[in-house]
Amino acid sequence: MTLGNTTQLIDGFDRTISYLRLSVTDRCDFRCQYCMAETMQFLPRAEVLSIEELLRTARLFTELGVKKIRVTGGEPLIRRGVDTLFQGIGELPGIETLALTTNASHLAEFAPVLRQAGVNSVNISLDSLYPDRFHTITRIGKLDTVLRGIDAAVQAGFDNIRLNAVILEGLNRDEVLPLTQFALEKKIGIAFIEEMPLGQVNLGSKSLSYVSSDELIEELSTHFALEPVSSGQTAGPSRNFSIPGTQTQVGFISPHSNNFCGSCNRLRISAEGRLLMCLGNEESIDLRQLMRDGESDQGIKTAIIDSLSLKPERHVFDRPNEPQIMRFMNATGG
Repeated sequence: MTLGNTTQLIDGFDRTISYLRLSVTDRCDFRCQYCMAETMQFLPRAEVLSIEELLRTARLFTELGVKKIRVTGGEPLIRRGVDTLFQGIGELPGIETLALTTNASHLAEFAPVLRQAGVNSVNISLDSLYPDRFHTITRIGKLDTVLRGIDAAVQAGFDNIRLNAVILEGLNRDEVLPLTQFALEKKIGIAFIEEMPLGQVNLGSKSLSYVSSDELIEELSTHFALEPVSSGQTAGPSRNFSIPGTQTQVGFISPHSNNFCGSCNRLRISAEGRLLMCLGNEESIDLRQLMRDGESDQGIKTAIIDSLSLKPERHVFDRPNEPQIMRFMNATGG
């Protein structure tokens, strides 16, 4: 599309891009088994986009028609200056949804600040309600801290709060029902995510394997009357179901068993400024280099528009228990 006030990002498969996932750091205070190795080598700070570069990036994408920005990491709330970033993004014209994905380790502190800055949607990773198991999964995290963060988010009054749980056979397969019941008690949503094969997933010498969404839907259907929510009422890859008489929706994100690429409306920017076309592919352009070379706003917008020719029709995760992109999730931003 040509540059101008009505510019939209449309890829080669006629999909309109309206959603940007913006990673602000590859660092995290947890070391979740399925997300990163126990010993990580993080990016030098000079290679990570500055707060000013992140704000410029967000502005350029909103001027190209992006309506939703989700701030991700690593763990975004450990990034110095992140409150300034949220404030700046929240003031951008055209933003309809400002969202956060977090492990909630610092959410008790940040929830009121984020709500005031305009954040209206928060996704919180929670893979276990057992303290010892939670610590094993995260290697570092304390469940009580995360639960306090969830309560603070509820108290802050965000429009949408959703738990994200990655369910793996051999790890937390038995917690699907307890996690759903916890979401019901808190009057928030929950999504179950099929693990994506990025990096090697194991727990010591114990192999872990993904569980299909259909299996989880079948299990939960024996306990709840799950009513499908129209795809027109949702955004993103989740297949959502309401539970009558409650405020909770249960979602299923199924990169293996129910490919959602046909409706993809997303681009991702990694912490070092790579504009990634797809979570499951390596096609990208280097926005950081363009900015640090002094490229104009118009030049960067043109590069973004041209880069959409690289966006593939779909990812191909055809070996669900084998890593196919050797890039840990903390480097991608989810």
